Amino acid sequence: MSPDVLIVGSGMVGLACAWAGVQRGLKVEVVDRDVQCVGASIRNFGLITVTGQGRGDTWRRARRSRDVWAELAPQAGIEVLQQGLFVLARRPEGVQVLQQLLTQPEGQDLRWLDAQALHEQAPLLAHDEVLGALYSPHELRIESRLAVEQLRLYLQACGVRFHMGQAVQQVARSAVHTPQGQLHAGHVLVCPGPDVRSLCPEVFERRRTRLCQLQMLRVRPPAGYVLPAAVMGELSLVRYRGFSELPAAAVLTQRIRAEQQAELDEGIHLIIVQSADGTLVVGDSHHYGQAMQPFASAQVEALILAEMQCLLHLPHFEVVSRWTGIYPSAEQDAFIDTAAPGVEVISVTSGTGMSTAFGLAEDWIQTCKAWT
Repeated sequence: MSPDVLIVGSGMVGLACAWAGVQRGLKVEVVDRDVQCVGASIRNFGLITVTGQGRGDTWRRARRSRDVWAELAPQAGIEVLQQGLFVLARRPEGVQVLQQLLTQPEGQDLRWLDAQALHEQAPLLAHDEVLGALYSPHELRIESRLAVEQLRLYLQACGVRFHMGQAVQQVARSAVHTPQGQLHAGHVLVCPGPDVRSLCPEVFERRRTRLCQLQMLRVRPPAGYVLPAAVMGELSLVRYRGFSELPAAAVLTQRIRAEQQAELDEGIHLIIVQSADGTLVVGDSHHYGQAMQPFASAQVEALILAEMQCLLHLPHFEVVSRWTGIYPSAEQDAFIDTAAPGVEVISVTSGTGMSTAFGLAEDWIQTCKAWT
């Protein structure tokens, strides 16, 4: 018997849609060209980020996704390594942006910590030049390079059938074509991640989609160093829409342009999280185009590490691994689009798949005409 929905792609968006289908009582199958997920979904921080997401649908989806992760993680055997987020301010203009967020509906559960309060709650982060920090209780941190596969296995145990290692060559209303033969379904959902050319390229062209490449590092801090929660700095305030669209952000942006134009040129903003082995995942940069070179830049790495040291002041550290990732980028943060009768495309085009995919998947399942 054919499934109700066949999902092309087992990255974060595809798995979230499979979960939404299972919750709806649908029979779901997933097909992917790789034997396991090796794309953008495992090359990120593993940080489910709510604070700073753009107001409206993106923030709503992130807040909902956070709750889904909190429920699913223990069921799927996924360890939550850290909870919460400190956004550090080193400039008065940064303080103004963070305190302005507290006045917004998205800031109602957040707290401002002045220098003394930060020293009491997170002394490792309370350096002399840090004026204070915004603390959010929402964020969850998982190890994405492990968690995505753990989630896939959990969904498989819930009845989702996976066809791994089968490259989809063509999609149609009730079938997809692979070298191993046709797979049939009542509805086809394409979740291709950064592969915007192989399937339904006209959708991505219509959405003016390009690629974004990021550069990230894994850093070993001194033995025994424990980061109290995820950390962001002021460069994030001029990048994340939930911060950058606040009126106070214009003044901060002007100052950062005067003081850190090199970082802005490389699209750098700083996030730091900690893994179970004590290493820190640090990044990232953002470069855009239609085709990306696979080479990591020493200059970009140096800028990222310098910004890390401005916030952490580690007495010594070692870079133990480096990698790049690619995701689709467009003017909107995500979209659900119809490619043909019975064929839809879902894409997160803002690098927030880990943070928003479950909320986006629920939006899709609630509006898809195949079962509404």
